[in-house]
Amino acid sequence: MRALLSVYDKTGLAELAAGLVELGCELVASGNTAAALAEAGLPHLSVVEVTGSPEMLGGRVKTLHPRIHGGILADRSVPAHLADLEANGIEPIDLVVCNLYPFASDPSVELIDVGGPTMVRAAAKNFAHVGVVTSPADYGRVLEELRAEGALSAATRRRLARAAFAHTAAYDAAIVEWLDGDELLPPTVHLTLELGEVLRYGENPHQRGARYRVAGRSSWWDGVIQHGGTALSYLNVFDADAAWRLVHELSADAGKPAVAIVKHANPCGAAVADDLVTAFQRALDADPTSAFGGIVAVGGPMTVEVAEAVADGPQADVILATSFDPQAVERLVTRRKATRLLSAPTPEPAMRQVRTLGAIALVQDADEFRAARPGWAVVTATQPTEAQWRDLVLAWRVCGRTTSNAIAVVTDGQAVGVGAGQQSRVVAAELAVTKAGERARGGAAASDAFFPFPDGLEVLARAGVAAVVQPGGSVRDAEVVAVADAAGLAMVTTGERHFRH
Repeated sequence: MRALLSVYDKTGLAELAAGLVELGCELVASGNTAAALAEAGLPHLSVVEVTGSPEMLGGRVKTLHPRIHGGILADRSVPAHLADLEANGIEPIDLVVCNLYPFASDPSVELIDVGGPTMVRAAAKNFAHVGVVTSPADYGRVLEELRAEGALSAATRRRLARAAFAHTAAYDAAIVEWLDGDELLPPTVHLTLELGEVLRYGENPHQRGARYRVAGRSSWWDGVIQHGGTALSYLNVFDADAAWRLVHELSADAGKPAVAIVKHANPCGAAVADDLVTAFQRALDADPTSAFGGIVAVGGPMTVEVAEAVADGPQADVILATSFDPQAVERLVTRRKATRLLSAPTPEPAMRQVRTLGAIALVQDADEFRAARPGWAVVTATQPTEAQWRDLVLAWRVCGRTTSNAIAVVTDGQAVGVGAGQQSRVVAAELAVTKAGERARGGAAASDAFFPFPDGLEVLARAGVAAVVQPGGSVRDAEVVAVADAAGLAMVTTGERHFRH
């Protein structure tokens, strides 16, 4: 058996090569891989020795040679192929071990590999006769099978070929993305997704589901540690992502600890305070009924004190924090055995969003918020107080992360009423103030889009809301402002809307 080794990632290379030598395999290696084998004292042939041609063009051409690719591509079941090998003195290659330059980590022309993908694709095409290994994670299994069986099974070669084509596809996709630069809507979009986690089930128990990540990119989910509870489902991940991003945005806006409680991807409670226990209690007070079975995102460490407060609250499907004290885990697990406890790092910025709809996809960049206050305009005679400004910022953030049509009411750093996902903005306002009750009086409200008529604003005014933030831009803006002035409201426009579907 002859094996060709040419790897950028040399993790486990020496161990694999030593195992192959023990099995009587002849090794052929190129460039730095050959140097690594020599340093390990392992016998091998260099590619130059096999081809009889020197490396050239600064290493750009070394494996692109008939003595290499003939040995890889020959169909051993075709007599004419075997005759060609014999006539040209070419030895068959039975195993190709190759992984590619990490293009995505440092994109440049020099990291566009040519020989590597060519070898990988050639071996993968001929998987009926050749094994191809592109990941060090497979080295152990390959050696184990070779030791036990003397050869790789057809099923293993097929699996490895599938992984090899996925490897080159991800590599090519990274190059295309680099050539696109900052172009949001290029002629083609190439997303290569790799499995991150098989989930308990999809959106419903009869659906299968999994979490994938963009190949070559890390996600905050890769740093999540689950301390307790059952396996995550599709909605657990979807809702937890919404909650974790929101709580970090709230903390950054306010410069204080924050807690967000999310149900079906919509905030049902959110608050900022001087400490996390208070923030949780105030977030829960917004809508304790909806909080049942929701996601609790604590923007800081889960201490015993915070855990006591959370454990005494309604059952949560998922609880996230930056870290968990062991005693806090014990307290929460004792109280809620099924609740998933996740410690998580700071989420990375949202990237280009792709939503599939059957055979089409909708693509957009992430919905980012314009800086508050400097870009906002007060359009009423009444000016917001400093306390109202803080509540307006919080209400705007919560509202923008709520399914449209959305209205959020905030009082003293606490979301007290959220109306989400309504076809009518008036109904969204009525839901928000009904949940808020008397707490709406003197508070601030946000609308994710402009008021097309004054009626939605009138609902807020009757409830005693004192300040409102909304995008503006309606043909009836003057009427809406007149109603605000008549009610003595302060109104701020942002110039941008935040629809969310």
